[in-house]
Amino acid sequence: MKIEKLKGAKVALLGLGVSQIDFVIGAENSKEWDEVWGINSACGVFNCDRVFMMDPASRFFDTEDAGKQTKVLRRILPILSVPVYTCELDDRVPSAELYPLEAVCNETKSAYFNNTVAYAIAFAFYNKVDTLELYGIDFSYTNNMHLAEAGRACVEYWCAKTMDGGMKIGVSPRSGLLDANVPITERLYGYHRLEDPYVAVPHEDRWIIEKSSKINETLQKENMSLMTEPVVPPEPYKG
Repeated sequence: MKIEKLKGAKVALLGLGVSQIDFVIGAENSKEWDEVWGINSACGVFNCDRVFMMDPASRFFDTEDAGKQTKVLRRILPILSVPVYTCELDDRVPSAELYPLEAVCNETKSAYFNNTVAYAIAFAFYNKVDTLELYGIDFSYTNNMHLAEAGRACVEYWCAKTMDGGMKIGVSPRSGLLDANVPITERLYGYHRLEDPYVAVPHEDRWIIEKSSKINETLQKENMSLMTEPVVPPEPYKG
């Protein structure tokens, strides 16, 4: 059954990557969301309205397979009162709910799920969330090319699918997802080699494509500005 209050909502989805700091900084700067969702042990730090834990609870309670997440989830899962979406009910997680797998697969016409984040994005799409902002969902890191988490292709597939379906997707500017951490002048392959590279900026239901030397002038006509610096903490304020 769909959740009516999620229709048209703005939701933050928190993974475990380092770019979750942008959620913290955004909240410190008075940014707000209708709901905050967490992936696995994110619920041990943040006040989440919903948690996605698609592994069976036994993985955390009965094994050490989840590594450093094990201890915090053993502590927090028995006392969570918010929905915890998973693949199997377990008495040790009183608020656990079965993920609506069949309904989501049939409505989205897809069953490509190889990680928990993908399930959460599909759940948002199924419930007609308007905007889903992704934090801590990184998968690869520019300062460590030898570290890459599995599942990026699946998550980017769901991002593309949901954007094509009208849902707005936001990605932390520190995240490697959708190349969000790549300089805007380097995102259009081929064009990035030009002396004056072309850039692409989303605006409402279209993309503005312009030379980098003219993009600010073009955006001003749309009452927009190009954000080239990450959001910073709110202090100090006025010295």
